[in-house]
Amino acid sequence: MPGFDASGIRVVLFDIFGTTVDWYTGVAEQAAEIAREAGVSIDGGAFAATWRERYLPSMRRVTSGEREWAYLDTLHRESLDDLLETLGYADAFDETARRRLVHAWHRLPAWADSVDGLHRLRRRFTTAALSNGGFALLTELAKAASLPLDCILSAELAHSYKPAAPAYLTAVGLLDVPPSEALMVACHRWDLDGARAAGLHTAFVERPREKGPDASDKADGTDDLTAATFTELADILGC
Repeated sequence: MPGFDASGIRVVLFDIFGTTVDWYTGVAEQAAEIAREAGVSIDGGAFAATWRERYLPSMRRVTSGEREWAYLDTLHRESLDDLLETLGYADAFDETARRRLVHAWHRLPAWADSVDGLHRLRRRFTTAALSNGGFALLTELAKAASLPLDCILSAELAHSYKPAAPAYLTAVGLLDVPPSEALMVACHRWDLDGARAAGLHTAFVERPREKGPDASDKADGTDDLTAATFTELADILGC
């Protein structure tokens, strides 16, 4: 929004799935390949999207206390097993195939502007991933996608999931800054709303292809900043 003063920002936190990397394309392509090897023909994009629909509900059961803490690979595996059963493919995918599908989320391509934008933003700010992905997942993903981040902060460290406040407050606490000196960057309204409620500043980055052909979130005027890409965000922040 006009008039935002970024001089007090010391840390920029980045959502990963959808914001920094393209989960839809990455999961769709890997799922289609694994399915072919299993003798099954699937629409990889539809499979990825349907699997992703189980993402927030599975984490909500953890943050609500309905179930004990489980990291994202476990939640992905549980939702995968349910999805395969629902689609009638339970017998086609053995244990090895299911593990490969879960680990597809560890190997996702960065958006074209992500690496350059992160390089530029890192010159001025401490940059960190803040994702619901597990610590091992994010470490592998950042390495595979060559993401130039100063550090990785997984929700696993808080034993909570965004958009619950502990995920954001643990991150800023570990970086020894107050929430008011951190900027959360995401393409999801639920993530930015959670960050704002926890006292962080927010920047919405548009990712119109995040969900493939399905509609993605749009800016609604509630964020401190809005940008089309990470490089445009770097321009706005003077990096």
